[in-house]
Amino acid sequence: MSPRTRAFVLAITAPVVVFAIVGGLLGTVWAKEDTYQHLKIFDDVVSLISSNYVEPVNIEKVMRGAMNGLVDSLDPDSAYLSPDEVKQAEATTPGPVGDLGIELTRQYYLRILAARDNSPAAKAGLRTGDYVRAINDVPTRDMSVWEGMRALRGAVGSKVTLTIFRGNAADPHVVAMTREALSPVDVTGRMATPGIGYVRVSSIGPRTADQVKSQVAEVAKIGATKLVIDIRRTATGTYEQGLALARLFVAKGTLAMRETKGAPAKDTIAAGPGDGSVSLPVVILIDNGTSGAAELFASALHGNQRADLIGEHTIGRAGIQKLVKLPGGSGLWLTTVRYLTPAGSPLHEKGLEPTVAVEGPEVEFGQPAPATDTVLDKAIEQLAQPTTLAEKKAA
Repeated sequence: MSPRTRAFVLAITAPVVVFAIVGGLLGTVWAKEDTYQHLKIFDDVVSLISSNYVEPVNIEKVMRGAMNGLVDSLDPDSAYLSPDEVKQAEATTPGPVGDLGIELTRQYYLRILAARDNSPAAKAGLRTGDYVRAINDVPTRDMSVWEGMRALRGAVGSKVTLTIFRGNAADPHVVAMTREALSPVDVTGRMATPGIGYVRVSSIGPRTADQVKSQVAEVAKIGATKLVIDIRRTATGTYEQGLALARLFVAKGTLAMRETKGAPAKDTIAAGPGDGSVSLPVVILIDNGTSGAAELFASALHGNQRADLIGEHTIGRAGIQKLVKLPGGSGLWLTTVRYLTPAGSPLHEKGLEPTVAVEGPEVEFGQPAPATDTVLDKAIEQLAQPTTLAEKKAA
C-alpha cells in the first residue's frame, strides 16, 4: 500500500477507532482486546485490494463502501454520512414538505415499512414489505434509510419514480407518483359493531393524543363500551408523542424504559397524575408496519395488561439516532439510545409478539385489498368475550 493510500485509510479509520475505544459506539467487538488485530486485518485487506485487483482502484470509493458496510451491520437506521449529507443533517432551514407517505427500513435493499393512509404511496398500492430497488433509477442497494428518506421528499407537485419488487415476483413494477403535502388528520373513528368503537391512528404527531381522546369520546357517546385501536402501518412520530398517547390509557405503572450508551442505569418512564383518562377495555391491532412511536404505545399498554395485541409481530424499531461528526466533514448517524418494554425487555430490533397472531392478507401488485378485515374481525371477537386476555391476566 502506498504512503498516500495508507494515510487516507488512517484518516478514515482513526476517528472510528477513537470512538470505539473511548465510547464503544460501534458495539462490543471494537471494545475487545483484539481490536488492533481486526484493524490489522482491515489494513491488509485494503493493501491486497490496492495491489492485486485487476483494475486501478479508487481507494476513496472502497473506503466509503467499507464504512457503509461497517455501520450497516449495526441496525437499519444507523448510517455513514458523507460531508454533504452531514451538512443536510445539520441544516436548520425546514426541508421540503412534498412527500409520498412512505417510511423505510432496510433489508439488503430499502424496504417499505409503512405507507400512510390516503398518501400517494397508498393510492399507488404500495404496501409494507415491498422492496424499493431504485429511486428515480438510482439503485438503493448501497443507500441508507436516512439517504432514502431524503430522496423521497421534495417540492409539492414534483415527480418521483420507484422500482418496486413484491414477494417472489420476478419482474419489477415501476411506479410514478407525485409528491403531496400530507393531510394533518391522523385519527378517525367509527363504530365497528354495536358496543365496540374503532379508532384508526394512521400516523402519530403532536396532536394525536388529543385527537384520539376526542374520537374515543365521540364513539362513547354513541354507545361504545370497548375499543379497537388500529396502529397497523403506523410508523411516524416521536417517542415522546407515542408515550403521550399511552398516558391516555395507563393510569399507573411503568410505560417504558430507556437505555443510553454509557449511562450507568436505565431510565424509567412512568405514568403520572392525570394519566389514564380513558378506561374502556382496549385491543390494539398491530402488524409488521407498526413501528417507532406506535410500538412504544402498544408496548406500554400491553406491558401494563391494559390491552391485548392482535395481528402480526412488529418490526422492533425503537432507537434514537445521533450525529457523530468525523474529521474531514463526514459523520456517523448512530443509534445511541434504545427503548425497552415496561418489563425491561428489548424492544429495538426485537419487536412485539401479538397476544393473538393473525396474518394480514397477501395482495398481488395492482389488486385491491380484500373487502373483509380478518384482523379486525378477530379483535371484535376478542372484545366480545366476557373478559379479554389482558383482563384475565390482571384478575
